Amino acid sequence: MQREEFVQQLWLDYVHQHPDVGGLRLWPVSAPAEYLAILTLNHGPWAMDALLPTLVRFGYRPQQRYAMADRGLLVTLLAAPDDGAWIMLAELQLGTLSRQPRARLQQLVTDADPREARSQALLCHGRPWSMPDWATYLTLHEAHPLAGWLSVMGPRMHHAGFDCQRLGHDIVALDGQLCQSGLSGNASRHHGLFPVSPLLDYRFYATSSRRLAFAQGDEHRVGLGGLALVQKQVSANQERAAELLLPPHTRCELS
Repeated sequence: MQREEFVQQLWLDYVHQHPDVGGLRLWPVSAPAEYLAILTLNHGPWAMDALLPTLVRFGYRPQQRYAMADRGLLVTLLAAPDDGAWIMLAELQLGTLSRQPRARLQQLVTDADPREARSQALLCHGRPWSMPDWATYLTLHEAHPLAGWLSVMGPRMHHAGFDCQRLGHDIVALDGQLCQSGLSGNASRHHGLFPVSPLLDYRFYATSSRRLAFAQGDEHRVGLGGLALVQKQVSANQERAAELLLPPHTRCELS
């Protein structure tokens, strides 16, 4: 698999899970996202350190690592080799979960098909383990919303972020258009997958929840992620918005 195919597969999986994003026509379909936020967990072949070599082979370059103890996340920012979307690879630390939910999530992950672990399409292939039952999902969601998300989605793209400056529109104007399209934005910097730096204006749009069939055949609606808009507050800054996305105090050494 080449990088272009990887990005295409990521995007097709994302719009399949979020049809209200796939149906948007507020900017050209060809407009690149600023970043793609991917969520995984620190276990086996889905751990960040196991995934990074594949992303490096695709041409991505690790730029910075961030630690968010309050969210139980490690995040690596990877630059694209061209002007395409950068990747924010976020890893949920299972050690932040209490014993019972941690054991339940580890059991799900351990039961994954070993063939899935060897696939280069790890992050755009769907959930590699069996669907949990509703009670297990609730236990995990209550322990940590991202643990619940991972249990039903598997490691994959959580949301795409778009830079308003690159789209040629102001964030206020795009926010109004998204609202008219049925997506309501949240301007809280703590809403979404990770906290956002005050150097950017930010909106997160949770997409419509989807009805999923759980292990025992019962169906329930679950929120699956969304879409983000970002806008640099100092337009003369030459850095990519993705480089400014996460709070500076969360940076740590990139080994």
